[in-house]
Amino acid sequence: MTHGSIFVGELIGTAILILFGAGVCAAVTLNHSKARGAGWIVIAFGWGFGVLAGAYTAAPKSGAHLNPAVTLGLALTDITEWGDVPYYLLGQMAGAILGAVLTWLVYFAQFQANADEDKALPTLEIFSTAPEIRNPVANLITEVIATVGLVLPILFFGKNPGTGIGRIPGTTAYGSGIGILIVALLVVGIGLSLGGPTGYAINPARDLGPRITHALLPIPNKGTSDWGYAWIPVVGPLIGGALSALVYKAAF
Repeated sequence: MTHGSIFVGELIGTAILILFGAGVCAAVTLNHSKARGAGWIVIAFGWGFGVLAGAYTAAPKSGAHLNPAVTLGLALTDITEWGDVPYYLLGQMAGAILGAVLTWLVYFAQFQANADEDKALPTLEIFSTAPEIRNPVANLITEVIATVGLVLPILFFGKNPGTGIGRIPGTTAYGSGIGILIVALLVVGIGLSLGGPTGYAINPARDLGPRITHALLPIPNKGTSDWGYAWIPVVGPLIGGALSALVYKAAF
């Protein structure tokens, strides 16, 4: 894969991931949406389908990391070349910002209507994560563990050919088509089981890119972008990706 191919694949795939993920959050959160109040299970499946669509799209171009924590784990285990890492990260961040902008455009009328409500709804959690209980140490630990729950299985999938998820060079970061489906279901499971405390960023680009977009877009009554918390969904997943690589290397 060329550097240009990696960048384009990650940009498009991550944009689709965020469009589906932030889109389902907007659908459930905003008034005048037909999915208003649909709940956490809908959000978890929306993000899972976002991974499914984004990864299938990006796979032929970049291998479909779509997540700096996944890229770090693969680089630390010598599956991804370090020279490719900057192109993965740039594509992921650009794609996350693009996906957030597209979500805003899809729900533009609902965002505008939010300004006219008697009590305007918060909009940051449509784009980025926020803890239910603000405790930096606990929030960081949650993100680290949840990310290990994502990256470690992805690394082990390549060592388990009996499942049909063996890594195929030039196709995906974590296997064939069935591998993408299983990772998408894994993300749903993480959301349902581990997402309650912090909203399960488990992906620095997924949180930081849309947070930047939220800060820049002219969203009525948007409130703060909460930059004081923003480091946790970046640092936590990166630590989780690195720990996953250490466990993987110790096991093999």
